[in-house]
Amino acid sequence: MPAIRLENLTKRFGDLTAVDSLSLDVVEGEIFGLVGPDGAGKTTAMRLLTAIMEPTSGDAWIDGKHIRRDAEAIKENIGYMSQRFGLYADLTVAENIDFYADIYCEPRRGRREIIDRLLEFSNLQPFKKRLAGNLSGGMKQKLGLVCALIHTPKVLFLDEPTNGVDPVSRRDFWRILYQLLREKVTVFVSTAYLDEAERCNRLALIDRGRLLACGTPDEIKGLMRGAILEIRCERPRAAAALLKEKLANATVGLFGDRIHAVGERPERITAEIGRILAEGNLGIESIRLIEPSLEDVFVSVVAEVGERGEGRGERERSN
Repeated sequence: MPAIRLENLTKRFGDLTAVDSLSLDVVEGEIFGLVGPDGAGKTTAMRLLTAIMEPTSGDAWIDGKHIRRDAEAIKENIGYMSQRFGLYADLTVAENIDFYADIYCEPRRGRREIIDRLLEFSNLQPFKKRLAGNLSGGMKQKLGLVCALIHTPKVLFLDEPTNGVDPVSRRDFWRILYQLLREKVTVFVSTAYLDEAERCNRLALIDRGRLLACGTPDEIKGLMRGAILEIRCERPRAAAALLKEKLANATVGLFGDRIHAVGERPERITAEIGRILAEGNLGIESIRLIEPSLEDVFVSVVAEVGERGEGRGERERSN
């Protein structure tokens, strides 16, 4: 039995469809990533699965419990860390954890051992007497995670837990998540960071509430159409704009100070890029073939869906 199962889960707000017939399974003891840009429907899907919000249609089960019929039972057996987790700034780290232990009705007997283990687990033991309001962003996220774990949930939902957190704290946070897998906790995490998504066992790409693709990071990368050329040049923003206008049969995107051009015939595209940028008086520093990142794949899949006018998940369900 899957730890999480969605069947055509849908949520509408008036004319807006925030989650559109989402269907997928999450197996027990894996880190599953829900990946998409802002406005893709990640938070709405998370609220549906945690029984905070009722769907317009469709079904979902968490550890075998239905999100509508068994809503209260679900809430007792999951951990949920929202984007704005409700820490109390005027309470210490230890006091916040105790408060959430009371909310979850954790018995006093044996509680101290559990809290000490979680503090060690998250490297917060030296800071247990510090006010939560005086913690760094990364430490607040760790404290939020500890509070969500205080009642030992079977499934943990994390809604963009590292949004706005520095890279070192993001790495530490993911180290903690990997440790949870040893305890058979299923982690369902949403993120807009595609580099983070590669850390998941499996992931689903969504956009505008629709499922675009689902699989391991390598399987998702296998959906990439064509080859990727990485171009380094003078004035990359101007160069990217020119290539988008002039380069036929290729998709062009700007990634920091580099340009990615995706197409089926890299040798021909390379020659075209050289000609277009030379005519625009924009010199090329280097151009080379590279392996696709998840960001490249996401852009490619979204473009493909735009051409078809439907989600990949929708097409697969109709076959």
